[in-house]
Amino acid sequence: MLLTYLADNALRILFLAQQHAELVLISVGISTVLGIGLALLSESAPRLRQALLSVSGTFLTIPSFALFALMIPILGLGVAPTIVALAIYGIFPILRNTVTGLEGVDAAVIDAAKGVGMGGGRRMLTVVLPLAWPIILNGIRTATIMLVATAAIGAVVRGPGLGELIFRGLARIGGANALNEALSGVIGVVLVALVLDLLFILIAKMTTLRGLHV
Repeated sequence: MLLTYLADNALRILFLAQQHAELVLISVGISTVLGIGLALLSESAPRLRQALLSVSGTFLTIPSFALFALMIPILGLGVAPTIVALAIYGIFPILRNTVTGLEGVDAAVIDAAKGVGMGGGRRMLTVVLPLAWPIILNGIRTATIMLVATAAIGAVVRGPGLGELIFRGLARIGGANALNEALSGVIGVVLVALVLDLLFILIAKMTTLRGLHV
């Protein structure tokens, strides 16, 4: 039975779930730096910004298996190719939401900040980014949930996480506990996604209390 398998292998499943969450958070962290950074760098260059959105959006059309496989000749097997592939997938939703958030800030508010003598850098940090934050955070949240599922494919390049259970179970389908092993991996992925989504809900509430929401 599935419940018996889960109970007997709880420690192993929890360890892989922890690996999975860490892998996703590291990848999202890299995607966040790149996505927000590119949005800020292209703020005064609409054509460049559109090109960046197009290129990063195109990456999402690459099948997961193919992208992970393309990493092997460059980075080999293990954690590195998994993180790089996930970070690439995560850029677009964060970049898109950051651009949307920045463009949605009321021009009157920006003019008022200019009127009180705020320079460009200070204006961006203290006015524009805080007002755009809820939309940016939603992009990071979307990328995170998306990468939780995609991270399981990292098992094809021997990446860490719950994908190991899924692929090993599927490879032995018909054998003893093979289905339970695969299902435990799937359930683990769903639970990791739920936990991380709750984390972002808490972050949104905390930052709202600090006045970052309008």
